[in-house]
This record gives sequence, structure tokens and C-alpha cells, in this order.
Amino acid sequence: MRRPYLVLAICCMSLFIVGLDATIMNIALPALRADLGASISGLQWTIDAYTLVLASLLVLSGSTADRIGRRRIFQTGLVLFSAGSLLCSVAPSLGWLIAFRAVQAIGGSMLNPVAMSIITNTFTEPRERARAIGVWGGVVGFSMAVGPLLGGLLVDTLGWRAIFWVNVPVGIAAFLLAAKFIPESRAPHPRRLDPAGQVFVFLALAGVTYGIIEGPTAGWGSPRILGCFLVGAAAVAALLIYEPRQAEPLLELRFFRSVPFSGATLIAVSAFASLAGFLFLNSIYLQDVRGLTPLHAGLWTLPMAATTAIFAPISGRLVAARGTRLPLTLAGIGFIAGMLPMTRLAADTPVWQLMVCYVLFGFGFSMVNSPITNTAVSGMPREQAGVAAAIASTSRQVGGALGVAVIGAAVATGTGAGFAQASHAGWWIISGLGVAVLVLGLVTTGRWARSTIERAAVPAEPPVAAKIAG
Repeated sequence: MRRPYLVLAICCMSLFIVGLDATIMNIALPALRADLGASISGLQWTIDAYTLVLASLLVLSGSTADRIGRRRIFQTGLVLFSAGSLLCSVAPSLGWLIAFRAVQAIGGSMLNPVAMSIITNTFTEPRERARAIGVWGGVVGFSMAVGPLLGGLLVDTLGWRAIFWVNVPVGIAAFLLAAKFIPESRAPHPRRLDPAGQVFVFLALAGVTYGIIEGPTAGWGSPRILGCFLVGAAAVAALLIYEPRQAEPLLELRFFRSVPFSGATLIAVSAFASLAGFLFLNSIYLQDVRGLTPLHAGLWTLPMAATTAIFAPISGRLVAARGTRLPLTLAGIGFIAGMLPMTRLAADTPVWQLMVCYVLFGFGFSMVNSPITNTAVSGMPREQAGVAAAIASTSRQVGGALGVAVIGAAVATGTGAGFAQASHAGWWIISGLGVAVLVLGLVTTGRWARSTIERAAVPAEPPVAAKIAG
């Protein structure tokens, strides 16, 4: 194996445990609810506490890695993620589990965007980089395929706490291999910290997510929920006003002058909201409505995950050979075709129909990841690869958090056998997100859209405040 591909393999180990954590967590939700007495909103928080913290810190981790060393931050993330996993396995209550999931997320924020930055700086030739990103996407599918099966087996035999143990040996192995084989790298011009921008990002995500999750219980018109949405909106406004005035902002808003980059960000939000919503609804449906054990539920989901694992590397090759339009179009079609039949889901829906829907959805998801990642880092300055990759990763996590929050809120009143009927609203939302992937994929990949890439890659004129300070 050539050294660049060894580096790729080590980086993919971090993606594996993060992807595994997502699918294993979903398959364990019914068992966790029975053991800890969690409500639907409590289950949402076990997922969104992780994705919220992760999304808030990804850009900071990416820029910090560019500044003080990508390998150093990558290894720190492996330590924190493994330690957080161990803490989750001994959580005495739902509240502690949610808190330890946040610890996991702090470590997780240092893994995938930093690993992608390492890969981008290792594979500098565009076609080689696209192929490497295809492998990266294949690992997503593989972790999804293994997660439900391994998670179901562990929950059935050892209980839900065991799902967190599997991260530890992989994390330790990746830490040791990174120390030996990954060279340290930094950006030529380190970026300064932007603490105010970091606070604004967290407030925006936390305010909106909390409001959506707790809205069905507290009442959408309650002062607490309205206050959360107001905090979120104010934080977004503050970001738009404050960040362009900084010489080295946390969020490089000029990246969004690139239509493909902006489109990839919105597609990532839509696609990963679809995935998170699908996993959340489907896990509860299979176990609470169909009465399956966790292991059997994992087996039923295997066609979706296996399809993702098979076709994700093909997506990378399509991006390398044909560009991003074709895989994004196929992704949108797969999402729509797979989810529309689910809007009529019933307790006795034929198994063959479920399997067809799972395969189509898995195909759609397999096509979307490589175009998103490739667009995020292509045309951007290599010295800011960490920031660009982190913004793309942030959009994925924002999508995951919003998917669980919105779709969970839409079905919050459904329990037991009535969950199948209540879930229809959630499946319609996921179908609509598939339409968004298709439309955005077509609109943001044309000749005009590609012509906007250069103006995003050229550094903007320093803000007036920065000139005066200099």
C-alpha cells in the first residue's frame, strides 16, 4: 500500500466510528426508552445533544487544526471521542447520557473535518482526490451496514450500553497509527480565534433546535419556545453582521459566493436531515409497531445500508469522470422514489415494499456524499481546506440535528401501534427534502454556477477595521 492510501485508511477509521455511532444509536432507541423511561423528546436529545455540539464546534476544530497542527487535533479528537464513549456506557440516567454524548461530540468535531483536511492535503491531484473521497463515502456506507447489525446484536445480548464499547478499540488503534504514519501539517498562515463568532454559531443552532424539540410539549406559542427562536434568529443576524468585519472570521462567508459551494451546503442539510429522520422513524416503527427485536430490525435495514456501501465508491468515480450533476440527480431521484411510498406506511405494510423503499433510499444517499465533499474542497485555497471541509461537515450535522428535531416533533403524538399513522407527516417531510436535493443538484451544477467558484476562492479585501488595526 502506498503511503497516501495508508493515510486515507487511518483517516477513514475516524469516519467509521462516527458513522457507526449514528446507526447504532438509532437501533438502540427503543431499548434505551424502556430502560431509562425516555419520552420521544428525550430520545431526540440523545441524538441531537451530540449533533448540536458537533455542528457548533466543527468549523472551530477545522480552523484550529489548520493553525496548530492537523494530526495533533485529530489525535486529541480520538482520545475525547473514545473517553466520551466509555462515559456513555456507564451513564446512570438520561440526563447523564445526554451530557456524555456532548463529550463525545467535542471529540467528534475534531475527527471528520480534520481528517478530510489531511486527505485534501495528501491527495492534491483532482482525480486522485475525487477517488479518495469516493472511498471516504464508501466507509460511510460500510459503517451504516455494520451499525444496525452490530448494534442489534449488542442490544439483544448485552444491552444498549454495549453499543458504545465498540468505539474504543478503533479509536485507540487510529490514535497509534496516526502517530506513526500521518505527517504533521499546518496552514502557512495560521488563523486567529473568533470566540464571538463561535458563541453566535452555538446560540443559533441551540436556540432553533431546542425550540423545535420542546415545542410540541411546551406549546409553540409559549414564552420559552418563542424566546428560543428569537435567540436563534438574533444569533444568525449577529453572524451576518459581525463575521464580514473580521480579518479572520470563524465562518468564511465569502465561500458562499460560490454557487456550487452554497448548493452543496444546502444539499448536505437536506440529505442528512433525510437520513437522520429516516433512521429515527424507521427504528421506532420496526421495533414498536412491527414488534421486531433490535437484531431483526438491524437485519431489515441491511438492504439500505448495503446499497449505500456498494454505490458510494461508484459515486466518487462518477464525480471524477463526469462531475457532480449526475450523482446529485440520481440522489434526488432515489430519495423521492424511496420515500413517497412510505407516506402510506401501515402496521402491515408488505415486507417487500419496505425493502424496495430501503434500497432506493440507500442508493440515493450513496450518491450524495461524494459530490458534497468534493464541491466543498474543490476550488478553495488548500491552506484553508480545514475550514472549507468543516463548513461542509457542519452542514451535514445541522441537517442531522434539524431532521431529528423537525421530524420527531411532527410525530411526537404517535405511540405504539398508532405510530405508523403518525409517521406519515415525517415521511412527507423526507420526500420533500428529496425534491430539494434534486432541484438544488440541477440548479447549482450548471455552467453559470461553476463560473462563480473563482470569486469565492480569491481572498476578499481585508475589512476596514482590519486595515486600521494593522
